[in-house]
Amino acid sequence: MPRKGAARTAKLASLPLGIAGRAVGGWGKRLAGQSAEQVNAALSAKAAEQLFEVLGTLKGGAMKFGQALSVFEAAVPDDMAKPYREALTKLQAAAPPMPARQTHRVLAEQLGRTWTSRFASFDDEPAAAASIGQVHRAVWHDGREVAVKVQYPGADEALRSDLRQLQRFSRLFQAFLPGTEVKPLLAELAERMNEELDYQAEAQHQRAFAKAFDGDPGILVPRVVASAPKVVVTEWANGTPLSKVIADGDRETRNLAGRLLAEFHYSSPERVHLLHSDPHPGNFMITEDDRLCVIDFGGVARLPDGIPRHLGEMTRLALDGESTELMRLLRENRFIRPDTELTADEVLAYLAPFTEPLAKPTFHFTRRWMQKQAWRVGDSRGNDFRVGRSLNLPPEYLMIHRVTAGSTGILCQLDAEIPARGIVERWQPGFAA
Repeated sequence: MPRKGAARTAKLASLPLGIAGRAVGGWGKRLAGQSAEQVNAALSAKAAEQLFEVLGTLKGGAMKFGQALSVFEAAVPDDMAKPYREALTKLQAAAPPMPARQTHRVLAEQLGRTWTSRFASFDDEPAAAASIGQVHRAVWHDGREVAVKVQYPGADEALRSDLRQLQRFSRLFQAFLPGTEVKPLLAELAERMNEELDYQAEAQHQRAFAKAFDGDPGILVPRVVASAPKVVVTEWANGTPLSKVIADGDRETRNLAGRLLAEFHYSSPERVHLLHSDPHPGNFMITEDDRLCVIDFGGVARLPDGIPRHLGEMTRLALDGESTELMRLLRENRFIRPDTELTADEVLAYLAPFTEPLAKPTFHFTRRWMQKQAWRVGDSRGNDFRVGRSLNLPPEYLMIHRVTAGSTGILCQLDAEIPARGIVERWQPGFAA
């Protein structure tokens, strides 16, 4: 993992420079007789390839940002999305591994010089790589198969450097995925940075989720076996990654994955008083016994009282078209600033389409639906764009909003048809009539 700020900045800076250079080359190809469609397709493919190479090699905050973006690719029109979809999906579960000797050094520092005695066997080849660590398959001394997540040396320095530099290039990344608010996403990643780096805190979160979902017929959270500040050992789980289900899963599996993901998302605040806040397909699998396996609890939102009741009430009011009462609740809870001039009907027109998945017993989440919503609120010529920019999102709701949007993005990637209304009625306080 490159640690020096200058080296990492140069890597990140190569993205806009590379895109500019390819654009100039594209004009030459057009002059040479290639069609605009051919040239644009080639430019998109090359840009996506560079995006993966740069963000994946740097790991740290750059890769974490790429993973966060990946769940929003469903909002991009299909004729633009394919190369970025493939590149960003790679970031969900793959990156160049660190050498075995480095892995051993971290394990010795964190688990003691005799760390090998704690394992019956340990596979030096990583089974998966993530933004700030990689996972190895091993057998614990008592015979249990385990996953050993080892943090990259220098991950803390790299994360801080990346997030500073990524904020400089936020407009560039905004162009990759229209409809995605990049600046708030980066700001939130920066706030969560220290928590993500503390694997002992992650282990505590995972223990809480594993206890709450123990015996659940639909959700599996692997138990924690051991932990240290930069190493966490959990029970091993097998399954089909959600990225593979998205790519080629059958209709039944897509619907199953979508339903279980929604149940996990909406039930966690009540059952655990925590919200898993890293929703991308690399953190979920479908097991052989048709359960959703959830991993990576580095980032969570603490909700000691669960999801605020008024969020459910506002959702119900928007669904029922009660604009006056909706406006009152929004103002009371600081979603509308006192000096903002908006009418109740304008606000209802902006929010009501987001409640479409709850209008009927089941809803089919599709990329087309998400694209429609993204372009509706992102079109600077439309009134919804003006209304959206006039609304206020209080900081305490930012995480809930982003996780819900991210989970919805995965549902659209899955093309899942699920009983969303019943799930929300059961778990979202204030929604049920």
